[in-house]
Amino acid sequence: MSGPLVEPIPGEPAAVAQTTRRGFPERSLVIADYHAGIEAGLRYERGVELPSNAAVRRERLCSLLDRTGADRLVVLGDLGHRIGEPKGAEAEELTDFVETVTDRAEITLVPGNHDGGLADFFDDRVEVTDRSGVRLGDVGFCHGHTWPSRDVLAADVVCSAHEHPAVRLEDEVGGARKERVWLRGSLVPDVFAEHFDVDVSELEWHDPEFVMFPAFNNTSGGTWVNVPGQGFLSPFLPDGLVDGEAYLLDGTRLGDYRRV
Repeated sequence: MSGPLVEPIPGEPAAVAQTTRRGFPERSLVIADYHAGIEAGLRYERGVELPSNAAVRRERLCSLLDRTGADRLVVLGDLGHRIGEPKGAEAEELTDFVETVTDRAEITLVPGNHDGGLADFFDDRVEVTDRSGVRLGDVGFCHGHTWPSRDVLAADVVCSAHEHPAVRLEDEVGGARKERVWLRGSLVPDVFAEHFDVDVSELEWHDPEFVMFPAFNNTSGGTWVNVPGQGFLSPFLPDGLVDGEAYLLDGTRLGDYRRV
């Protein structure tokens, strides 16, 4: 395989990654923050009534798997929406999700803060990694709600999520809209060395590119990265990011996310 290790799919909150599993090269479709069952969650949490979008989410995902010919689906956390064990509509959506996706590809879930009960729910149908992430060849994956492992940081590209990054764009007459974005940049080794209480020279470090994924679920909120006072949720951000730039889903480069 040739080309970028992680390449976003134009117009979609998803990317194709060149990964390696058990010594064999694979083509992985990577998504983040699917939040199955979010409509039921919003009804319970906030009294918001929304029709279920489960079938649409699943069809969007299956279309991407078919288009990319991916061997594996990597989910960067928050596949489910409940904090604990899935129930009701969410459990039904997750069951349908696994049955449909495993007909096309294997599934690796890097658990996020919403995925506490999924390992037992899935049994051996889904590979559920450690919460600190996993490295598949030259690409490391983490959700971002905790510090990534040193093994993940030793990759050439580190993929993260959790923030649901978005920008607020305003026009000349004061109108505003929210757009999901990718954040890409370089990581600061000193921040991670301090966390692990080691010298920078002790880290296996290849100046990894950092790629933060937009949320696959278009109903969930997120971090407006260009709004003053809106802080990041990940413990290693923004200090761990040197020069992050924002990109719209269609690939438009917006430049330094702090100045968009």
